[in-house]
Amino acid sequence: MMTEKSSLTTEELLARVKTGDKTAESTIIEQNMGLVWSVVKRFYNRGHEPDDLFQVGCIGMLKAVQKFDFSFDVKFSTYAVPVIMGEIKRFIRDDGIIKVSRSLKETAYRASVVKETLQKQLLREPTIAEIAEKLGISAEELATAMDAAIAPESIYAESETRKSQVEKLEAPEDYEGEVIDKLIIRDALSSFAPRERQIIILRYFKQKTQSQIAQMLGISQVQVSRIEKAALLQMRKIISGSK
Repeated sequence: MMTEKSSLTTEELLARVKTGDKTAESTIIEQNMGLVWSVVKRFYNRGHEPDDLFQVGCIGMLKAVQKFDFSFDVKFSTYAVPVIMGEIKRFIRDDGIIKVSRSLKETAYRASVVKETLQKQLLREPTIAEIAEKLGISAEELATAMDAAIAPESIYAESETRKSQVEKLEAPEDYEGEVIDKLIIRDALSSFAPRERQIIILRYFKQKTQSQIAQMLGISQVQVSRIEKAALLQMRKIISGSK
């Protein structure tokens, strides 16, 4: 039997989404599963399971639904396709050399959606604890999943100052860009406790300030500073011992 919402047009459903109607949001996504699969097919034979790509594509579809604006003056499908493609491309790009379990990836994807929703509701960056509570998991589990979703090779990316993240970790003025094996960096990060790893990633991969991290994790800036210094010391020791 056709429900009231399933009989509405996409435009009518999108209008209801703007009022916070979650059922309308789910209905649009369900009605556009075929569109998601049509985009996913473009990425076959890239070394990833179709089901994984489809799940990522659904995250892109959800973002398209939430961010669509009638002022764009385009059909929803026209807007949604590049958003879905962008989400899948980011997944393929960021999947990295470290393969993590599917459950961790799923948790990370769900967390990204919850984070975006909470940002709109709270009008600020939600803390790890707040996101974890919404997902029904511990903060430590969430931190592990979020860490797993970040590609470690980004440590070599150059910032606006033209210094790589490795140079920032090493910090000496005469550092001349010695290449450090990615495997060493990966092993170094994997040896950290979840909170230490989270803080290093937020500071040096995400360029967050200590104050921002303190707010996100629900701890003091002094604690962030103390953990960061200890983690950097540990990182330098591991790197030095691996050269």
